[in-house]
Amino acid sequence: MDWYPLVTSGSEENEDKEFVLADLMQRNAGPGRLREMLAGSEPVLAPGAYDALSARLVEEAGFGAVYMTGFGTAASFLGRPDIGLLTFSEMVDNARRIVGAVEVPVIADADNGYGNPINVIRTVQEYEAAGVSAIHIEDQVMPKKCGHMEGKEVISTSEMVEKVHAAVEARHSEEFVIIARTDARAVEGMDGALERASRYREAGADVLFVEAPQSEEEIAVVAETFPEVPLLFNWVESGKTPAVPLERLKELGFHLIIFPVSALLVATVSMREVFARIHAEGTPTRAMDRLLPLGDFIDFIGLPEVRKLEERFSDEEVRSPR
Repeated sequence: MDWYPLVTSGSEENEDKEFVLADLMQRNAGPGRLREMLAGSEPVLAPGAYDALSARLVEEAGFGAVYMTGFGTAASFLGRPDIGLLTFSEMVDNARRIVGAVEVPVIADADNGYGNPINVIRTVQEYEAAGVSAIHIEDQVMPKKCGHMEGKEVISTSEMVEKVHAAVEARHSEEFVIIARTDARAVEGMDGALERASRYREAGADVLFVEAPQSEEEIAVVAETFPEVPLLFNWVESGKTPAVPLERLKELGFHLIIFPVSALLVATVSMREVFARIHAEGTPTRAMDRLLPLGDFIDFIGLPEVRKLEERFSDEEVRSPR
């Protein structure tokens, strides 16, 4: 069979140019890159992003991965807590926008998979189609709650095992990372949580996530129980899990560390401060020295790249005087 070359306009001219959409929509590194990092000697640090802007700031800071936080997505979309109010489609849409904004891999919260194992199949396929590199699915009942809230309930171990089976079989690429999360520490204690995590690993989970251990001793038990398994640690400020230094987490062998609410909490403090200033004084004048100049912000979000595209695709007849 003969293969004919693709005919392109101005191919020689474009040889040294980046793919044009990369100027506006980043080309994401994808799950292959995430797996490479997880196999490395250093843990992957992934701060939480709740929208495309916060994701770009994570990437600008030099991190190799972004975590799409469900807690932050609920807070930013609805102004409400993470108690299962967001829909599957809202979560996937946010993930898609975040993936499109950055080049680094995106790890996303997929709650409890949004139903039974059949629903999990579609959940995996839609997140994967959105360009996400990894998702975590938890064993909570619906409506779920943030892992650091009271009143959580969990489904049976056997049901969650089938969800993990479904997730593993549903992915199109073997590189797509399935993270199994258990919230059973709050319901069944550490022994129950560890037993569940072991079953989820047997079912094919690539990474294990034991949510909300309540002491450094419990954190160490998780690591000791799964010495050869990639483990995720959830670093939540003021949450149920104590603050643990990075060096200690490295010693214990955690492969992936997420910081889901850091950006959300600091943004809330900053916005409160400037709004209080405007309310008290009528303008933000005395806060100006603490604000990013508007021009710098516009440059950061990509106006220079837009200008280049306008030049590249502008109509010469429109631009030239008649």
